[in-house]
Amino acid sequence: VFGFKALRALRLEDLRIPPAYVKTFQGPPHGIQVERDKLNKYGRPLLGCTIKPKLGLSAKNYGRAVYECLRGGLDFTKDDENVNSQPFMRWRDRFLFCAEALYKAQAETGEIKGHYLNATAGTNEDMMKRAVFARELGVPIVMHDYLTGGFTANTSLAHYCRDNGLLLHIHRAMHAVIDRQKNHGIHFRVLAKALRMSGGDHIHSGTVVGKLEGERDITLGFVDLLRDDFVEK
Repeated sequence: VFGFKALRALRLEDLRIPPAYVKTFQGPPHGIQVERDKLNKYGRPLLGCTIKPKLGLSAKNYGRAVYECLRGGLDFTKDDENVNSQPFMRWRDRFLFCAEALYKAQAETGEIKGHYLNATAGTNEDMMKRAVFARELGVPIVMHDYLTGGFTANTSLAHYCRDNGLLLHIHRAMHAVIDRQKNHGIHFRVLAKALRMSGGDHIHSGTVVGKLEGERDITLGFVDLLRDDFVEK
């Protein structure tokens, strides 16, 4: 429909998805309660940050920044969406130094820590290699850019995470190209529902405050949508 010449603009605001169809998807690999159980942290928000500068650090210096953040009190640190496998920091080196930082911070604080290792890759096969390596390192969570990576790749990764005890963080990079125009595109609530079915334990939903776009009521609507039971019981 979006490609018809007769339409100058079109926006998909929402979808009502039949419960029978929803039940053909596994949804999030684990969910909120399992994540809290894995981290042994309850009754408060989890606190994390993205490592900056996002590009330019060597793997060793990147790992040092991860350690300092986790040692300083954060529960999580994370790769940014375009931290992938560049010449100055190949993905395998980054994974190794981040795992070392994570375990050192855990030993010194007595707390369970995590770092969102970005498994997004140019092919589905390379993405799965990164997820497998993360599991072999024993880290608790990986990350995926679900719009740039694609829904099929995301669903494959979500299945692997469920089967192998990995949490899955979802980055929504490229969403604004699709959802930010008010008269054309797809509302993010539709993209959130699609992600909920494809699989992810948590996703960026907008900030309300800060540098990213996001109106308060709309953002809180995403949060409620992603926390609630998808199918009414």
